[in-house]
Amino acid sequence: MKNINNSKLKIIPLGGLEQIGMNITAFEFEDSIVVVDCGLSFPEDDMLGIDLVIPDVTYLKENIDKVKGFVITHGHEDHIGALPYIIKDINVPIYATKLTIGIIESKFKEHNLLKTTKRKVVKHGQSINLGSFRIEFIKTNHSIADASALAIYSPAGIVVHTGDFKVDYTPVFGDAIDLQRFAEIGKKGVLALMCDSTNALRTGFTMSEKTVGKTFDNIFAEHRNTRIIIATFASNVDRVQQIINSAYKYGRKVVVEGRSMVNIITTASELGYLNIPDSTLIDIEQMKNYPDEQMVLITTGSQGESMAALSRMASDMHRKVTIKPNDTVIFSSNPIPGNEKAVSRVINELSAKGADVIFQDVHVSGHACQEEIKLIYSLVHPQYAIPVHGEYRHLKAQAGIAESLGIPKDKIFILSSGDVLELDEEQAKVSGKVQTGAILVDGLGVGDVGNIVLRDRQHLAEDGIMIVVLTLEKYSNQLLSGPDIVSRGFVYVRESEDLMEESRQVVLDALDYCSTRHITDWGKIKNTIKEDLNSFIWKRTKRNPMILPIIMEV
Repeated sequence: MKNINNSKLKIIPLGGLEQIGMNITAFEFEDSIVVVDCGLSFPEDDMLGIDLVIPDVTYLKENIDKVKGFVITHGHEDHIGALPYIIKDINVPIYATKLTIGIIESKFKEHNLLKTTKRKVVKHGQSINLGSFRIEFIKTNHSIADASALAIYSPAGIVVHTGDFKVDYTPVFGDAIDLQRFAEIGKKGVLALMCDSTNALRTGFTMSEKTVGKTFDNIFAEHRNTRIIIATFASNVDRVQQIINSAYKYGRKVVVEGRSMVNIITTASELGYLNIPDSTLIDIEQMKNYPDEQMVLITTGSQGESMAALSRMASDMHRKVTIKPNDTVIFSSNPIPGNEKAVSRVINELSAKGADVIFQDVHVSGHACQEEIKLIYSLVHPQYAIPVHGEYRHLKAQAGIAESLGIPKDKIFILSSGDVLELDEEQAKVSGKVQTGAILVDGLGVGDVGNIVLRDRQHLAEDGIMIVVLTLEKYSNQLLSGPDIVSRGFVYVRESEDLMEESRQVVLDALDYCSTRHITDWGKIKNTIKEDLNSFIWKRTKRNPMILPIIMEV
């Protein structure tokens, strides 16, 4: 496929590099743009009160007439979670495999978007034509069923995007990864490989998901007389299937708890990705009709999230489930980097209630380790390597793998979100930057909380607030009442009456100062009060509460 008209292909990551989460990449050729994935990320610790973070897609809005569609690799939040928010501005068709579309549709139902958005189910091995691109879906394995890699055919050459993947020769549901297809495409000549870097620091191979099933069998055999509670990722349908298999084998009933878990399991079983024997699944209300040793609870909260079902059980806030001594609780996941503290807190709470907590060997990763990454490189033989999906250290580790396989250093690109990589068979270079960033979602507000609001929240959280209320006469600026001082989160007022009294005096002095200098502008009066009170409070307490003067006029 020689590139006759000499145009270059542009690859523009709009999110998902330097972090795990918020994956979204634009592929542009002349007048066509195809977007791969559209994910969200979860807020950092300093984003107080923020629910989720979505990518800034200004670049797509500015080029909306070129955008042909979203192509989605799999149904995890960090690849589909931002769709309901972004599709409102960029309403183009969405292409994905059956389960992925099913999960997207249950999201769209909540946001009332089903009628207004085009969605198309694509099978593995099928291709779709979008503008100057043809995109082929290739079967891969991951911790959610129906994951795909993409071969993106453009007039400038073929790009292979692995999506999130591992190589599982014995998957629980469906076929093994289509390695043969990777090899066939590699034979055609591949311009660039964009490969999952999540586990690029880990040597060896990722174990098969089936190994977890054996572990569950052993645990069920050893704990025949206790209730079993298993926390795992809602989206790991194969994991849930194996828990159901073991439960059925050992004559137990299964209860599913946690909103995201119920949603995904409903979708997966409707679409035939889960096989649940009759009368195995029961409602949480029926749980009291069965003895403990006949019960398995599958729940969310394996990451210690404070609002998820397991955390609520651990802290006695769950309405239906109370942890009892003798319960066996299994964490079927690894803490995502950054969640270790939250997870150990929940483990401690559970152990303190007498539960037996198991968290070894009940999880395998959904991402490829070094040997599998090498396998894909060897099959695809790309001219350029572009590591994706990971923090900088992961991308760098993958760059090292690519180099060890003989790809020259100047043909490996570690990009940042917003970089525009222009490439064809002759050369590749980063030619510019587009606007990217994080848009914060808080409740129903999208993007209305920015850095300034967050800074205020931080300030309030760390130092509290003092509000000074006073009433001035309209023309003479005589003080009619006040100043009254109200404080929250600063000091306990009842024990600090002296401090409050002195603060009032500081405000009165500031007002005197203003009137002797004939300062009548309220803005200036407020600033004087603020500055004087600030320096007084700092001297007395070494604290900096937020100070809000409120002036009323009569």
